[in-house]
Amino acid sequence: MTTTIRRDFPRAVCKIENTWITMSDGTRLATSVWLPEDAEASPVPAILEYLPYRKDDSRAVRDSTYLPYFSGYGYATVRVDIRGTGGSGGILYDEYLKQEQDDALEILNWIEAQPWCNGKTGIIGISWSGFNGLQIAARRPPQLKAIITVASTDDRYADDVHYRGGCLLASDQLPWASRMFVLNALPPDPHIVGEDWREMWFERLEKTPPYVETWLKHQTRDEFWQHGSVCENYADIECAVYAVGGWGDAYTNAIPRLLEGLPGPKKGLIGPWSHGYPHAAIPGPQIGFLQECLRWWDYWLKGVDNGIMDEPLLRAWIQNSVIPTSYYDERPGSWVAETEWPSPDSQSHKFFLGDGILDDKAEFEAELDFRGSQFNGSSAGLWIPYGEEIDFPIDQRSEDDLSLSFTSSPMKEDMVLLGNPQVSLSIAADQPNALVVVRLCDVSPTGKSLLVSRGFLNLTHRDSNDDPVPLQPGKFYQVTIPMDVAGHRLPAGHRWRLALSPTYWPMAWPSPQAVNLKIRTDRDSWLHLPLRKPKEIDAMLPHFESSEESEPIRYKKIRPRRRARTITHDIGEKKQVIYDLADNGYTHLLDLDLEMYGKSVERFTIFEDEPLSANIESEQELGLRRGSWDIHVETYSAMSANAEQFFVINKLDAYEGKTRVFSKTWNTTIPRRLV
Repeated sequence: MTTTIRRDFPRAVCKIENTWITMSDGTRLATSVWLPEDAEASPVPAILEYLPYRKDDSRAVRDSTYLPYFSGYGYATVRVDIRGTGGSGGILYDEYLKQEQDDALEILNWIEAQPWCNGKTGIIGISWSGFNGLQIAARRPPQLKAIITVASTDDRYADDVHYRGGCLLASDQLPWASRMFVLNALPPDPHIVGEDWREMWFERLEKTPPYVETWLKHQTRDEFWQHGSVCENYADIECAVYAVGGWGDAYTNAIPRLLEGLPGPKKGLIGPWSHGYPHAAIPGPQIGFLQECLRWWDYWLKGVDNGIMDEPLLRAWIQNSVIPTSYYDERPGSWVAETEWPSPDSQSHKFFLGDGILDDKAEFEAELDFRGSQFNGSSAGLWIPYGEEIDFPIDQRSEDDLSLSFTSSPMKEDMVLLGNPQVSLSIAADQPNALVVVRLCDVSPTGKSLLVSRGFLNLTHRDSNDDPVPLQPGKFYQVTIPMDVAGHRLPAGHRWRLALSPTYWPMAWPSPQAVNLKIRTDRDSWLHLPLRKPKEIDAMLPHFESSEESEPIRYKKIRPRRRARTITHDIGEKKQVIYDLADNGYTHLLDLDLEMYGKSVERFTIFEDEPLSANIESEQELGLRRGSWDIHVETYSAMSANAEQFFVINKLDAYEGKTRVFSKTWNTTIPRRLV
């Protein structure tokens, strides 16, 4: 990856290290602002990023690489710590609450009133700030003219770290909650808030809850998840939306839905990237994303007719077939474009499920019986990859062998997939509570199996995510399982493979009892692929500029970040343990004279044929040090279940130096509702 570091900009940039925006209830939000030096004499549009990830330490380096970049081209960039995080006062009780949106509206009012702002604003954000960008846009603040939302979702229940297809996303719900648990437990920096830091810290320690408890209490798509899900009414959003994501990330399904559903101005961009901004995300190729953002802002905030809205609605990177591995520096492929979505030119190709085969014709009528292995799913990779060495799904042959698999004949010509594959199954289970996971793979002539897409369905949610209904054991149901959107080129000579399983640990929390599935083949079960033919427009697409960013603040890596993942099997006990280490290393922020460090350890344990043995443990540690100010926090979270209940433990310890100054434990039991 080659990224140019910019130090020279058309307009000189200055930074307000911290200022305060006071909310109507008196809570002060910590805010950093980058400005063109002449902004008060010549006011400019403003761009907001609004996050809980601590602008003055954990995100200080990252923020410095792109927010000043926009200011160098004539924008004020405003970075705000959400209430209860970083230097901001108050408590952050959960993700995406109405309070978060209400504060954002007051922030935009404050920005508009500043002498350096001309009254026009935009919002940029990735992940959390991509989510709230959409949510704030749905509140229609008059100052907001456009947003750029990266790696986000329009549906908090169906497409976030909590549930997929009604299945509990075990790999991420508790681990993500525990990471927020420890991050929220850090104090504000005395350098920012002064002598009140300790009082604010202890209020956070006492009042900020472990979020997983609330998430587990809402196992269906109720009002809790509907709030903040802009798919409930796309027409609420009137400003221009640029939706961006990557095939290597978990948050890509929302892009085609937004392009189809939003009534106002919109564009979509999907590259090969994992969970990061496209000028720096792995795998490459990276693009000049900051320059692309400037084109968007110039059009919508400055009225520059640069042609960006004359370009195709969607631009997507079609990935070529590769040897499956846990890391890719780049994914080879090519850019294509669509002027409408759904594309009127998409061609549906249907494969019927036969005797272990996928076939264009339905010629094999049978009932296939299959029992799931609790060890299926360990080759799945991470649900949210960040482009590190352990992130991506490896060769799927071991998973295919633990699944009920159907493989096509070698294709006679290349096939290009763009869109959401879909599976229709006539299916029965021998238990009232069961799930099915479907995987689509590209099988090379050597036999290597590359994951292309997957989908989840809790079969009790077959008719509704709002009101699940138990299965009648032995009864066949016709179900449809949407799979993740994908852009993939299957070369001639390769084969498609569809694999089905009632287990997928640790991504999907297991059903209470081991499950046997039956599948009816012939015309009752089939795979639909949305295929794309080449278009003239593909060869006419302009090239993106090369990747650039602004010069980061000065820092020194005392100990580099380290990632490790191991999978161990005890053959005698029929036990599997997945161990995941993320050691963030030790970093010294030189300009702030602040040292920070952190570590995360997660363990996923299960025994074969014993779904109730599933157990997750997450240990987190974060620390900050400046001279004699020495703080660190430690958390432990664990989750297990029996057939009727989930059991959750959360522990929090906080230290000044080596002295523990706070300790609290939460023990919670939550009923299972057909999960």
